[in-house]
Amino acid sequence: MTASRRWWALGAISLGTFMTYLDNNVVNVALPTIQRDLGLSLSGLEWIVSGYILVFAGLMLAGGRLADILGRRRIFVIGLSVFTLASLAAGLATSGAFLIAARAVQGVGAALLTPTALALIRSVFPDPRERATAIGLWSSVGALALALGPLTGGFISENWRWGWIYLINVPVGLVTLGLTLWAIRDTPDDRVRHSLDVPGLAASSLAMFALTYGLIEGGRAGWTSPEILGAFGLAVASAVAFVVIERRSAEPMIDMSVFRSRVVSGGMLSIGLWAFGVFGIYFFTALYLQNALGFSPLEAGASFVPMALLMAVTAALSARISQMIGTALTVAAGLLVMAGAIFGISFVGEGGTLGDLLPWFLLYGLGGGLLVPVTTTVLGMLPADRAGIAAGVLNVSREVFGLLGVTILGAILSGRQTAFLADGAGPLTAFLDAYRTTLVIAAIIVLVGVPVSLFSLRRSRPGQDGDETAEAVPAMARG
Repeated sequence: MTASRRWWALGAISLGTFMTYLDNNVVNVALPTIQRDLGLSLSGLEWIVSGYILVFAGLMLAGGRLADILGRRRIFVIGLSVFTLASLAAGLATSGAFLIAARAVQGVGAALLTPTALALIRSVFPDPRERATAIGLWSSVGALALALGPLTGGFISENWRWGWIYLINVPVGLVTLGLTLWAIRDTPDDRVRHSLDVPGLAASSLAMFALTYGLIEGGRAGWTSPEILGAFGLAVASAVAFVVIERRSAEPMIDMSVFRSRVVSGGMLSIGLWAFGVFGIYFFTALYLQNALGFSPLEAGASFVPMALLMAVTAALSARISQMIGTALTVAAGLLVMAGAIFGISFVGEGGTLGDLLPWFLLYGLGGGLLVPVTTTVLGMLPADRAGIAAGVLNVSREVFGLLGVTILGAILSGRQTAFLADGAGPLTAFLDAYRTTLVIAAIIVLVGVPVSLFSLRRSRPGQDGDETAEAVPAMARG
């Protein structure tokens, strides 16, 4: 593949990723409008968001494995086509049931697209330095989606019919499909002919479905209810079954010995702690801007744009920074800056303005962009024939920890708010006090990632991972 075609291929991969990331958060500010138009209950409204996340997270490992077996380009095209058609259906939906079903099908497409995107980057950019730059640029597009999701959703919900939050995916999907077919070539290296490992695939999908369901529905049903305890029990049982199956399988999805690598395990934990902070704080800060500071949906969405733009720029430059000071220091610095920014936001409180928040938002974006090298490092530790499943595991770590961020911080916020109300505080005061407490806890949790990354990613500057790489690759290759 020529150099110019490689970068066009990255454009196609990035556009596909942009669509799925955008759909993670574009719907939130439009939910009240959808509820009024379709006459949905609160439960139905929740499943518009939850149905997508449940299928997306539940099938992501399967999507990565299918990419390794059937070809990454092929699975990427299939996922893109499914996602685009489901977006058209969601945009034209006239009932809640149809919209929820379309969102679930979108989740299927996203589960095929997202892990395949990282695997394609690895095959399109075999040179480690080029690959690091490509992953930085790809991550920048994801950061832009974080900003444009609420902004786009707010603009559409205030000015157009809500269906356009999904219909905008259709022209983007068609352009991405055409660019993919032209720029990305199907090569023999992308078709690794292994068996599908159906038992492992079924066990991993069931574990992810059950865990995601429990996290999503725990607040509604009660964390100690039989329904939620049963979901978590099923998740644990399925995870144990998955490990047993993988250890005995001639063609396992994942060779469990790879997790003995401190770079792989520690890198995934670092990504998870990053996602915990990004997803959790992003969600509750949007509520704070609208409920406490009186921002409109569009104003709240626009407030995140400078943060996400700086995150995108930093992500694009992070490969160079990592080459200068090493991955461990780069990632640790990013998590440290993020934790400081979250802690700083907790001091703004009632009566704050965008000017008060902007320095902390920018600091937050700077820290978030520095986490990109951990993806490059972990992906580079694993052999090319397992790039799809490796990308799937990385993305599962991000999604699960992101859900944990929303659910755990949400439970803390709700519990503290109830306690403050019981003590006689007003609704706004109770929310603000609970929100600030939640921010401090989130900052402490993100801060845990600093020693984790310093330990696990040390001496992981590009070209200096020889010992662990040599140890991990044969282990995976035996699978």
